[in-house]
Amino acid sequence: MQPTPGPRARTAIPAALTDEALVRDHTVYACVMGSRAFGLATEDSDTDRRGVYVAPTPLFWRFDKPPTHVDGPLEEQFSWELERFCELALRANPNILECLHSPLVTELTPVGEELLALRGAFLSRRAHATFTGYADSQRRKLAADVRVHGAPRWKHAMHLIRLLASCRDLLRTGELDISVGADRERLLAVKRGEAGWPEVEAWMDRLAAEAAAALPGSPLPEEADRARVEDFLVRTRRASAV
Repeated sequence: MQPTPGPRARTAIPAALTDEALVRDHTVYACVMGSRAFGLATEDSDTDRRGVYVAPTPLFWRFDKPPTHVDGPLEEQFSWELERFCELALRANPNILECLHSPLVTELTPVGEELLALRGAFLSRRAHATFTGYADSQRRKLAADVRVHGAPRWKHAMHLIRLLASCRDLLRTGELDISVGADRERLLAVKRGEAGWPEVEAWMDRLAAEAAAALPGSPLPEEADRARVEDFLVRTRRASAV
């Protein structure tokens, strides 16, 4: 039998942290998303805050694990634990990939800097399926609104067009740029309901077709660089355990 460790051999496990403390004290990357990041902000736009925190490694040694995400504590604020964030990014989750490319960074530690330096490792051709899959599901909801109410939720239609354009450009260039650029005024006209639904549908159809056409020759790899991301995660966990 192995001898029972004496008091000096035991490692103290810190008390569980509140959700607020995890976000307040362990955030490594935070940014503003939504219309403000896309270049579509107007006077009434919300400030959508997103972030990534690293739960201290000893908290994972408990039966009760730290949360994979935290809603709040500020209004319109949502954060992910690093491992969950990386998992979703490797799966080409549109919201997560766009979060990594926000031009409005509000908090950044050395770990956060390394996370941003890995942005290219998360990108792959899988983005075509995830971006367009999400777009298809949202488009069905918009079409249902038209049938029931005579018009879609125009703000959602605007963001759906923006997402499809972002997907097309990502597949064409291999880089994700979430700014709408020269399309700003046309997209805001959609938000105001100034474009008819047939015109909006035609725009969506064109963007979806252009994304599909870009896929075969895309400079993106077939799969994300999981090994590179995992190395970063393991090193971060190890450093946190000390």
